[in-house]
Amino acid sequence: MLNKLWLNISSAPHRSLFLAGALQGIFTLTWWVYDLAGRYALLGSFSVWSIAPTWSHAFLMIYCFFPFFIFGFLFTTYPNWLNGKKISKNVYMTTCLLMVVGVALFYTGLIHGQWLSILGVTAILGGFISAFRALQLVLIQAKGQDRRHAIVTSTALLMGCLGIAAYLLWLLTEAQLLLDFSRHAGIWFFLMPILLAVSHRMIPFFSSRVLDNYVIVRPYWILWIMLACTVAHGLLQLMQLLQYLWLSDFLLALCALYLSIRWGLLRSFQVSLLAVLHIAFAWLSVSMLLFGLQSLVFMQTETETWILGMAPLHALAIGYFASMVLGMASRVTIGHSGRPLVLDRFTWQLFIGFQATAAIRVLPELIPAIGQFAPALYLIAGLIWLTCFTLWAIRYIPIYWRPRIDGKPG
Repeated sequence: MLNKLWLNISSAPHRSLFLAGALQGIFTLTWWVYDLAGRYALLGSFSVWSIAPTWSHAFLMIYCFFPFFIFGFLFTTYPNWLNGKKISKNVYMTTCLLMVVGVALFYTGLIHGQWLSILGVTAILGGFISAFRALQLVLIQAKGQDRRHAIVTSTALLMGCLGIAAYLLWLLTEAQLLLDFSRHAGIWFFLMPILLAVSHRMIPFFSSRVLDNYVIVRPYWILWIMLACTVAHGLLQLMQLLQYLWLSDFLLALCALYLSIRWGLLRSFQVSLLAVLHIAFAWLSVSMLLFGLQSLVFMQTETETWILGMAPLHALAIGYFASMVLGMASRVTIGHSGRPLVLDRFTWQLFIGFQATAAIRVLPELIPAIGQFAPALYLIAGLIWLTCFTLWAIRYIPIYWRPRIDGKPG
């Protein structure tokens, strides 16, 4: 029985990595909700961790949650994009196991000593390097294929490796510059370029498969502009020139809005499996608009006045990153299990719950009248996200250890 389960889980890259990502999502959200409840004295008492919870939360989300789904997706799509050899079982299982062990050690270290977390980050870095090498080899060997999206994602994965290495060195040295690089690089040089490249390639393609008389609009010039704006934002943040972020952020917001319109955001509601991707992408323009407005405030004042707080970041991380990753993961899981490409009503409702999470987390910092209830609303947002994600995991996890319903391999 166990042998059969293992064979099914390891039969395709997305199975083991999505399974681990689903479990890690539950763990990290549970830990964060527990910490918030104690911190705001809403439930339980304040806990002391070996690493500051804010920076633990950032690392767990950036490098220990999204990457499981990203690697599961890229290990599946790279050979298709580039007409290359499939990623071997040894590679994707090594990546998955290193990251799972690393995450387990990181959590253990938060309670029992930072040295265990250091070992965990080292193992996670090993998993990233394993994945990067395998995907880079497919890219290098590609002949006569359009490699532009793959080049973007491979470059971003390299920056992800550097971001984890910086976090590891920060744990060893406590040098603030290393921590700043790790968190900003993780968002702007790692996650954003990958999600932009995947969105640019896949959203118009998926749309063309299900919408009648659909014309694919996928200009590369706008992708390069958006990537340049992303890199500029990250560099300006690292240099603490927050008052100039609007120069890149408003342009990126405008580009994202243009693509949302041209890709058919409103038409996408005809097919819920497509709509989840379009809705997720729409959050990008909203979040970058908020970042730009925050930057203009910095420019008008001599001191950093965070009138929008963390609203722009959570609109980006929950609204765009999390929604897009879960939308893509749902699609891959459904399609590669031999099921019809239809999003069931239950999953659609859970996706709406993700959007509610983003809205509830953002609104207290946008509407002063409800700002006094911010701690309670933050906790409510966390609980909604945890509930919806747990239900999503319960719905999809069994698919990863069962064979395809059409009898095909993979």
